[in-house]
Amino acid sequence: MAAKTVTVGSSIGLHARPAGIIAEAAAEAGVPVTLAAEGGEPVDAGSALMIMTLGAEQGAQVTVECDDEAVLTRIADLVAQDLDA
Repeated sequence: MAAKTVTVGSSIGLHARPAGIIAEAAAEAGVPVTLAAEGGEPVDAGSALMIMTLGAEQGAQVTVECDDEAVLTRIADLVAQDLDA
């Protein structure tokens, strides 16, 4: 799988609203996408609950993995955005 590490941009980290937006985009992509906090196990990016279990706060490093480069870029961009704004 291709991977990209990005910094969490949301001011409250990957909690309910940002996790929901990312999970919806990942589920709609139709290909497997995972997220992993630095030093942690990867979780299914299509599940908002699993994303929230990462405990990734603003400024944390998260690795996005996906075989589809376009989807990888889209999800990585979402993680890096402030989705609370």
